[in-house]
Order: sequence, then C-alpha cells, then structure tokens
Amino acid sequence: MLHAHCIMHVPFEGPGCVEEYLLEKDYSLTFTRIYEKVTFPEVDDVDFLLIMGGPMSVYDEDEYPWLREEKDFIRAVIQAGKKVLGICLGSQLIAEVLGAKVYPNAVKEIGWFPVTKTESGKTSALIADFPVTSEVFHWHGDTYDLPAGCAHLFISNECCHQAFEYQGRVVGLQFHLETVPELLEAMIENGLHEMNVGGKCVQTVTEIKQNYLLSLKTNRLMNSLLDKLIKTNN
Repeated sequence: MLHAHCIMHVPFEGPGCVEEYLLEKDYSLTFTRIYEKVTFPEVDDVDFLLIMGGPMSVYDEDEYPWLREEKDFIRAVIQAGKKVLGICLGSQLIAEVLGAKVYPNAVKEIGWFPVTKTESGKTSALIADFPVTSEVFHWHGDTYDLPAGCAHLFISNECCHQAFEYQGRVVGLQFHLETVPELLEAMIENGLHEMNVGGKCVQTVTEIKQNYLLSLKTNRLMNSLLDKLIKTNN
C-alpha cells in the first residue's frame, strides 16, 4: 500500500476532497498536525506529501520556529524524489525550499477569482484537463518568485505566480482546489478578521457563499491533477 502524509498548520485548513481521493485510491493517510505536535515521519515512509495552508507566512520563523523543521522535512522529501503537492502556504514553503523568495503580494486575494494558464501551463501534462481559465477559490496574502527549474502554470490579474511544477512530481498551488463547503465555512469563520479589512480582491461572505457550487468543479480539477501527479510510483 502506498502511503500519503498530510501536514496541517491549522485545524480549519484540511485536505478536503484530497483525503477522499487518496482513500479511494487505497493510500494509507497519516497527518502531522502542527497545532498539536510537530513530528514528521521518516522520508522513506512517504510516497506522497500534501502540505496545506495556514495564516502564517514562511518568513515568520521567529514566531513559529517549527517552520525551520518543516522546511527541512519538505526539502528532504523533494530531494528523495517523492511526489509533493503544496496548497497556499504549502506552495510558498515549497517555493522557498527550492530557492525562491516569498513576500507579500500587492493585494490579498480572498474569494472566487479566475486563474489562466501560462504558455508553459498550456503544455503541462499535469493540468492538461484544465480549461485555459478556471474560477477558483483564493485565500492568500503572500506570493513568490518562480523557483529555478520550475514551470510556471497559472497567472491571475493580481498575482503572477499562481502555480508551478518541478520535475513533473512537485506542484505548488496558491489557490484552493480542495475546498468543500464545510472547509469554506471553517475558513470564513476563522478568517473574518482578514475579510473585514476589505480590498479590491476580497469578496464578502455572501459573495463567497453564493459560489459554493463551484467547489464541485474545482474538486474535479483537483482529482484530475492528482490522477496525473501520482500515476507512477517512482
């Protein structure tokens, strides 16, 4: 049996539809819940690593010293040739581990906004089933430069680097394809203080909830990405 491991930074940003997908594919699934205990498995025991989001930033090491240990673990998993998917903060951690700078974006993106394939994205086998433009859910304030050796996959009007892939086996997504309505409810409940600040790319609770059904489409896109990302065992 193949083994997947998920790193969660806060209890309200879980794996969503990814957990159901992995269990249906007969993966075993374990968790590092940073907010409970910072422990990581042996790298050799991991076939697929999923790194979730969170309100902290990768450069907040003084406030969250466990970030150093997590980055070391992610780096070791990537160097071991494993499959890795990072979402939001997870993608930012991968970007830094691969040598890129992570920093605040010009604006926060919170809500349903489109992302569009780049030219390299249009030729990527991992996202071959994605339309050129997709309406997806965002909740991030940071961005990053494209790490060296990575393919740039998606762009949005307000954030250049929305997704990248590395060697066809490591993917970073700024946006959330995993969200199901329950996750969205939890993210809103715990993130109202960010939404109340406002901004041109911060939707209201009502606007976000009116588009819950978009999760069905984004979950299908996530499943397609996972199909291609983990189709081989090497």
